[in-house]
Amino acid sequence: MTESTPTSRMVPIEWLQGAFNMRAAAYANMFDVLREAFGTERAVELVSEATRRMGVTMGARFADLGPADLAGLKDRFLGGIPAGDVLFQPEVRQCDAERLEIKFHRCPLKEAWVAMGRSGEDLELLCTAGGAIDGGLFRAAGFVFKGETWHPGEEGCCRLIVEPGAAA
Repeated sequence: MTESTPTSRMVPIEWLQGAFNMRAAAYANMFDVLREAFGTERAVELVSEATRRMGVTMGARFADLGPADLAGLKDRFLGGIPAGDVLFQPEVRQCDAERLEIKFHRCPLKEAWVAMGRSGEDLELLCTAGGAIDGGLFRAAGFVFKGETWHPGEEGCCRLIVEPGAAA
C-alpha cells in the first residue's frame, strides 16, 4: 500500500465534504419540490419528519446509554462523527448529570446550502428540517432533547441540549 492509497479507515476530508454536499442538495431539492406542491410550512414538516426518522434509526446506537449516561453519550456521539472536529467544530459547553450541551461552530450542511446561494429564511428553514435528525436520535436513545437550530444573525450553527430521560 502506498502512502497516497486511502484505506477504509482513512477517508479524505474532501470525500466527507462531498457526501455532506450531496446530502444537503438532496434535502434542499426535496424541500423545494414539497414547497411547490404543498407550501412552505408543510414542506418543513415533511422534510423534518424524514430526517427525524433517520435520527430514530441512528438512535439505536446510543440506546444502551439512555436514559442518563450523558458523559457516555457525549463521548460516543462526538467520537462517531467522522472528522467532526474539522467539519463541525463542536464545543462541549456542559456535560454533567443534568445536561449535555454542545455548540457546533460549523456545519457542512449549512455551509453547502450557503454555497448553493441559500440565505435568510430558506437557510433557517433548511436548518430546522435537517436538524430534526438530532431530536429523533436522542429521543430514540431515551433522552430528552431540547436543541436549537441556527437562526439568522447567530454565529456557527446548532446547539444540542440533551437531558436525562424520564426513566432516570
